[in-house]
Amino acid sequence: MKRIHQLSVNLINQIAAGEVIERPYSVVKELIENSIDAGSTKIDISISNECRNIRIADNGSGIHPDDVVLTFTKHATSKIEKEDDLWNIVTLGFRGEALASISSIAKVTCISKTADFDYGVRVTAENSEIKQSKIGCSLGTIMDVENIFYNQPARLKFLKSDKTEFSYIQEVVVQAALSRPDIAFSLSHNGSSVLKTNTGEDLFMRIKEISGENTSNSLQPTEKTDRENNIKVTGYVSSPQYTRSSKKDIRIFVNSRPVKCPVILKAIDMAYKNLLPIGKYPYVVLNFEISPSDADVNAHPTKKEIRWQKPNLIFNFTISAIDKALTSADYSAKSSLSNTQEILSFSNFQKNAEEYNDTYFIKNHNNFVNKPVSPINYAESFRQISSSFSSNFENKKLVEIEENNIQTDIIIGQLKDTYILIETPMGLEIVDQHIADERFLYEKLLSQKEVISQLLLISDIIELAPEEVELLENNREKLLKFGFEIKKAEENKIIFRRIPQILSKVPQAEIAAELVNNINSNLDDAENQILITTACKAAIKAGDKLSIWQAEELIKRWRATKNPQVCPHGRPISHIIPTKDIAKFFYRQDK
Repeated sequence: MKRIHQLSVNLINQIAAGEVIERPYSVVKELIENSIDAGSTKIDISISNECRNIRIADNGSGIHPDDVVLTFTKHATSKIEKEDDLWNIVTLGFRGEALASISSIAKVTCISKTADFDYGVRVTAENSEIKQSKIGCSLGTIMDVENIFYNQPARLKFLKSDKTEFSYIQEVVVQAALSRPDIAFSLSHNGSSVLKTNTGEDLFMRIKEISGENTSNSLQPTEKTDRENNIKVTGYVSSPQYTRSSKKDIRIFVNSRPVKCPVILKAIDMAYKNLLPIGKYPYVVLNFEISPSDADVNAHPTKKEIRWQKPNLIFNFTISAIDKALTSADYSAKSSLSNTQEILSFSNFQKNAEEYNDTYFIKNHNNFVNKPVSPINYAESFRQISSSFSSNFENKKLVEIEENNIQTDIIIGQLKDTYILIETPMGLEIVDQHIADERFLYEKLLSQKEVISQLLLISDIIELAPEEVELLENNREKLLKFGFEIKKAEENKIIFRRIPQILSKVPQAEIAAELVNNINSNLDDAENQILITTACKAAIKAGDKLSIWQAEELIKRWRATKNPQVCPHGRPISHIIPTKDIAKFFYRQDK
């Protein structure tokens, strides 16, 4: 075995650089953080030479001439002094590793001047060797980093294309710009301007400047404070109609520090659950203001990770803040309701169904009664079912919506017996009748402690695969909670003893297949999927012809739901064609 010896300073710095400097964007991140900590109001970033040359100039406080050389040595910083400071970090940087690491894998030139001196200092660092001289310059700091990884060919080979590396850098700059809208940022690539923001903006204007008007118009502000736990969150979240194809537009900041936080990401997923289509994600920018002692940002050399003292508190706080933004939004298509809570009561929508013809079994209070109803007029059936929901769950705090407090829609008619056409102050609104009713039924089922089921005197014998029968058998208690009682007839056959009343018209084999699919696909979310399936199967279908009166009742119920924008599967429910667009098409001057 070889003898133990001390590593050289440069080799030590290169090893450290492997943790801190992952690729060129890491250099940009570290230097921007230094500029922000220096109190800069303007930061200019220039990228060239396949992202291996980086120049960052700021108008911050600068570096004291006697400290410039020290900044390039390992663990030298002005931001903390003693051990306790690690639990009260108020700056972005604090480890004192960045410049030492950068100078070990690139050629660095630093020009800096403070307000206390009439001259600046020029420092060059290469292979951790440092040279210093005086120079005339303006207030602030310029960092020139050239030929990143020039002395590490193995690391150089792992760099991706110029376009890809620059995309990483651009994201770092965007994050910094969103975290500090009061600072002006500019970013250029090979001499071409890519991003330029103004000084002293608010977050909304900064988002509009970076992501465009289409994005900013789809956002809802959120602000929530927990004084007891000293937590505040501010920011913007997108309405369910506006989606992104990836999570890259979910940006989280803690005390203006960009972080990757699984706790908050999971909370965002939960807040948007059943509001977005599969594979679609929201646009989110949230900044959490907390006491520095309540979170540990020293979990990783790159400072991207964060550990919470109370992760459950943060999780629930985040869900509540987003839910508040989404449900309090002033959507033009939503009715103005007084004293609304979660779900409206069915009681105001109970009507007579005796004029229709067909058989539908409804449990009215404690008795089964036979009411005639047309197959295409399911809306009337649900109004009848509502009486049993209301009477059986009097302890559930539901909201009575007075007729006087609900906006009266002008129903024009149906398109293809599928879409309800409505005249609104904004223009022509088109509503998908099936998914509007599905949203209403889903929220109603969700609000109940249990679903009212109907005893089947005659049941179909349903043939399934033996493993599917076993799956249903193993989940009997869970299914019973939602109104499904099954009995195993044979190894590969089952029968239903009970099913939810609102599914009495749906073929039993179809119900069984959906239950198997719900339980099989995601066991953790099986209960919610069962509710979604129940609502979907029971809702008015595309192709069901509705009278104007029935359409009005459906729209009234849908408007009063908690989340009228999308169905439980995440599909948009309505679309408005503005009056001005219609007028423009016909070359009218109407406004």
